[in-house]
Amino acid sequence: MIEAINLKAGMAFEKDGKLIKVLFTNHHKPGKGNTVMQMKLYDVRSGAIVQTTMRPTEKVEQAVLDKKQAQFLYSQDDTAYFMDTETYDQYELPIASISDEMKFLLPDTMVEIEFYGNEVIGITLPSTVTLAVKETSPAIKGATVSGGGKPATLETGLVVQVPDFIKEGDKLIINTDRGGTYAKRAD
Repeated sequence: MIEAINLKAGMAFEKDGKLIKVLFTNHHKPGKGNTVMQMKLYDVRSGAIVQTTMRPTEKVEQAVLDKKQAQFLYSQDDTAYFMDTETYDQYELPIASISDEMKFLLPDTMVEIEFYGNEVIGITLPSTVTLAVKETSPAIKGATVSGGGKPATLETGLVVQVPDFIKEGDKLIINTDRGGTYAKRAD
């Protein structure tokens, strides 16, 4: 059993016979009233995404997930395809269940596939990925890292704030946690 206050994005739990994956949590303390945990949850079996609140002390049965290295192959229609590089087993996941992670995936990206028993329920991204800048405003001569920055659209469609000296075609290292942030230019 785990208390709701200890649930983090990526964790899974069982409640009322459903397997639930946590997509987002926020510890909310309103001016009046009790503290609550605001959560965005994904029902793995039905595909439903639900916004809900729980008391911080409410307990749920944590699901133990197994993980296995796999390679992202491609996405087609509403499905993403992955392959175990040792056994060549292929796994499918609905894109709706990993929509946030898809912004960081290019073919051949290595991830960890999450299993609950024999059920594939999600993926864990590497801590950083390398993506090319597809579109941004022109680089500013003499710009420094500490400048205000500008938005850049990367090859996967992800938009991140980058320093003013970044130009189209540059390869960037992007942190995958916290929605994706610029780390540095790739060598």
